[in-house]
Amino acid sequence: MNNPIATLVNWQIKTGQLDVWTAYHIAAGIFIAKIADLLGQSDFWCVMWVVIIGILWEIFEWVVENWRPYGSKKKWFINTLSDLVVEIGAAWWIML
Repeated sequence: MNNPIATLVNWQIKTGQLDVWTAYHIAAGIFIAKIADLLGQSDFWCVMWVVIIGILWEIFEWVVENWRPYGSKKKWFINTLSDLVVEIGAAWWIML
């Protein structure tokens, strides 16, 4: 019997949801939210900073790399969406 967590993680890696940059996105979401918090922003705006910067970063990646490093536009889209979900989720969680 396979470990269900390992099966889920392997599926996420195979579909392009997780890659080596996922941890950086999580860390960036927390870091940006905490910087905004230190600057006196409300919890909402701490998370919104992450949303705005995360979207701008993904646009920058599209301009520089396009979808080609991911192998297909579908894998690029899944990876981009998961990057935004993990960084925004981490920021939201840390601001609770």
